[in-house]
Amino acid sequence: MPDAWAIASGPAARLQRAVQYVRMSTDNQRYSTENQAEVIAAYAQSRSLSIVRTYSDEGLSGLAIEWRDGLKALIADVEGGRADFDCILVYDVSRWGRFQDVDESAYYEFICKRAGITVHYCVEEFENDGSFASSILKVNKRAAAADFSRGLSKKVFLGQSRMVRMGFGPGGLPGYGLRRQLVEENGAVRQTLEYGQQKYLQTDRIRIIHGPDAEVETVRRMFHAVALEGKYPGDIAAELNAEHIRTTRGRSWDRETIRKILANETYTGSLIFNRASFKLKQRRVDNPRDMWIRCDDAFPAVVSVELFDQVQEVMRARREQRSNQAAIDRLAALGREKGHLSVAIIAAADGILSAESYRRRFGSLVAAYALAGYQPEAYQRRAEKTARYRERMIEMADDVAARINALGGGAVHERRSGIVCLGDGCRIAVGSARAVTSGAKRVRWTIFADRGANAELTLIVRMDPANDLIASCYLLPTYDLAQAKGRVLRISNPIFAQACRYETLDAFCCLCAGHDERSAA
Repeated sequence: MPDAWAIASGPAARLQRAVQYVRMSTDNQRYSTENQAEVIAAYAQSRSLSIVRTYSDEGLSGLAIEWRDGLKALIADVEGGRADFDCILVYDVSRWGRFQDVDESAYYEFICKRAGITVHYCVEEFENDGSFASSILKVNKRAAAADFSRGLSKKVFLGQSRMVRMGFGPGGLPGYGLRRQLVEENGAVRQTLEYGQQKYLQTDRIRIIHGPDAEVETVRRMFHAVALEGKYPGDIAAELNAEHIRTTRGRSWDRETIRKILANETYTGSLIFNRASFKLKQRRVDNPRDMWIRCDDAFPAVVSVELFDQVQEVMRARREQRSNQAAIDRLAALGREKGHLSVAIIAAADGILSAESYRRRFGSLVAAYALAGYQPEAYQRRAEKTARYRERMIEMADDVAARINALGGGAVHERRSGIVCLGDGCRIAVGSARAVTSGAKRVRWTIFADRGANAELTLIVRMDPANDLIASCYLLPTYDLAQAKGRVLRISNPIFAQACRYETLDAFCCLCAGHDERSAA
């Protein structure tokens, strides 16, 4: 596909500059980027438009923007003032996105419209001209695009569940010591798939079978070592590495890899599906056991159910025996042994909690380091400080929503996005101005906020010099915040001179509660 070309309708015609956005997913071959580009080119020629650039996303879902570098680059160019074009050409509404929140799709289009750039949907039956009819049709199209993804997700889930109940693998690698066997629709064996290989016919099925005898015996050896010899995963990993036994990918063993094998119920011959859900790219959820889809005795077991359960009991008992003080003592001993501590060092050590376990028990890894008498590296302190700031912003947004509701208004905090939504639909992002003291003891307030938040307004909460109490609040359009120059913003920036200032957080919340009541009236 050419990166840029011009299409002239006549020597005297003034060609408007356009870019095209194309997205190829796996739902339909008619949406190939080549087919989209061909239709868009014909549309551009009929409108005397010159296509000067292509933004594309290959083989990606339209459910979210996070993975779509092409669309993100397009929006970034528009917001950053680098757009040297007049309009954007898209095949249809679904190629722009199948966002589950149709307002998100509208938001990205509004960013372009606000910059004076129009979006054309080339095969839709309506002109995207802002008329009432086109607005209604566009909303319907966006809702239909979102509903298509929901329906497809349900069909895929039901199909995968049915395959698992029939004894066929649900997809993904089965684990060390196991292999995927490709079988035709009539049951004939086609081949054994190795790492990196995939099936190429939709009607083919996957059965799980034993891998090489040496791998199967290694798995059994792991389970026996824990249940009968009382060994730890780190001990097992060290033994295997000393014998030059490698993983399926040819890598050395570590205790986390051994733990995953020991916790994998698939080795009992059972296929288990839906242990966790990540539907429509939203949020991962660990499902209760009664929601699991399973097929027992789907293939010959590598280890017996009794041996597997015995290993799980040993591992559970070990976890319960580790008191907080014992965990800190072990961490301190590891620090003395290695000279310093890191996540990698903790992961490679034996008889010690994981880094994530230390975070859960002691609030942060840096806090655990302090209890163990170790002074962490500066970058580790910064990472923990950033994590604490994010948690505080979530708490602050919760507090804002709670205060508005207590005052008789209506507000909901979207914890995933960090946005406070008022009852009338107004969206408010929450950020802070934190005090930073320089070497000369001069206090400056630095802004920490999402300058690209999906919100009309942003509330900046200015802290006192100790960063303990709220000193005042500033409310300003998120657009102004995004347009402000400089990577680091301070409260002295001119945009804050034009912002609405509130002496207390309650004063702002009272305004929101009254605003919401007037909207309801």
